[in-house]
Amino acid sequence: MDALHPRLLVADFATAYAFYAAVLPELAGAELAAGGPSGPYASWDVDGQGLLSMFDAKLMAAAVGVDAPARPENAVMLVCRVADVDAGAKTCVEHGASVVASPTDRPQWGPNLRTAHLRAPGGVLIELQSY
Repeated sequence: MDALHPRLLVADFATAYAFYAAVLPELAGAELAAGGPSGPYASWDVDGQGLLSMFDAKLMAAAVGVDAPARPENAVMLVCRVADVDAGAKTCVEHGASVVASPTDRPQWGPNLRTAHLRAPGGVLIELQSY
């Protein structure tokens, strides 16, 4: 059984898939477990445990009987611990993320904590952290 993991509801599946397929292996050691670039579903595992899944937002909206897809940028933030925040941020930007807050030390949040905040394609907020 997978541990609790986030499922992103994405408006542009192909763009979101390209981003996560590019950065999850490097940042978290994830492997594609199901789905592919044509959607409507994909998931990534680490050591056989679910890390992240995503689903086409319009299909989910139809499935749950709402008129508009969910807005994941307002509903979820992904936090990923990495060895090197600066390198991780660079990888994300190279694959289409935009920087919200540049890599910075945050001793007020915890000893030796360094973070960067980015928006993935589709708007999901990502925090990269090391400590």
